[in-house]
Amino acid sequence: MAKKRASITDLAKQLNVSVSTVSRALSGHPAISEATVKRVTDLAQELGYHPNSLASGLRRGRSNMLGVVVPHIDGNFFSQVVKGIEAAASQAGYHVLICQSNEDLVHERENLEILMNAQVEGILVSVSRTTTEFKHFEKVRKRDIPLVFFDRILEGYQVNAVVLDDRTGGYRATRHLLAQGYRRIAHFSGPQQLSIYKQRRQGYEDALREYGLPVQEDLILVSDMTMQDGRAGMHQLLALPQPPDAVFSGSDFSAAGALELLQERGLRVPEDIGLVGFSNEVFSRLTVPKITSIDQHCELMGRSATHLLLQIMQEQNQPFTPRHLVLQPDLYIRASSLRTGQAESGREHP
Repeated sequence: MAKKRASITDLAKQLNVSVSTVSRALSGHPAISEATVKRVTDLAQELGYHPNSLASGLRRGRSNMLGVVVPHIDGNFFSQVVKGIEAAASQAGYHVLICQSNEDLVHERENLEILMNAQVEGILVSVSRTTTEFKHFEKVRKRDIPLVFFDRILEGYQVNAVVLDDRTGGYRATRHLLAQGYRRIAHFSGPQQLSIYKQRRQGYEDALREYGLPVQEDLILVSDMTMQDGRAGMHQLLALPQPPDAVFSGSDFSAAGALELLQERGLRVPEDIGLVGFSNEVFSRLTVPKITSIDQHCELMGRSATHLLLQIMQEQNQPFTPRHLVLQPDLYIRASSLRTGQAESGREHP
């Protein structure tokens, strides 16, 4: 059975003094004699007493805690965003409480309740794939808890956010394939209520129109963007009377699934079908061939979202005016999309 943790009340009882005297002695209050301070600190050390900094902070009206809700911490993207969040929060003197929604709206609601009950001073959130409503976020706003979204936001809502220019990312990815000579380019997209997938698709369509090519609905497949979805999507595309000669996937995971199926079918990448992903996951540099991908500046996004949240927390009495910070993507060119004699890897700038 675990030993009960000593409390400030336990110290006061054993020393036959008030709780307030013990509290002042531990904090070095000048009104408490040196002899009493020594008695209190000696007993605290003997009993292994440690002050509850969260409780004392709450008594002062501060928790020094920021809440974070992410869809998952699988893969590189969200783990690196969280790394940036923690670095910026720690530098500002805050701790971070991290929750995963596991791409589930119900879990996302529960996460917000947990964070509000923990009395965090601000919340950073990237919404789940299944999130289609805003009611639970309105509840956060009504509690006057500053809220900043990052990466994924719901279409049609005015929010503070740090996002990538996903439309430009989709455009660059597709334009690169077009520059390599591919002309029948398919697109794997995600749930359209999420801005990231809708804008990546718009960028894909922008590039096709720039080259005078039609947008063909049978070449655009919407899914949850998992590896299995990539396999299933590639299977569907190969069954078409005229299969595509390239795929721009809005996720590296579905791109990897497509690559796996193509190799099982004996098709060559990039000779038979070119492939570009999105997010620059670590594994995109480990596949054979390596997968061309869009980099989202994960750590920078995490740091930027935290800085924006801290700024809003300092200006809580100001009228709500949505603030948006848009980061620019980079295209990392690798073997999966190269038909010409370019170097195997590179970085394309705007």
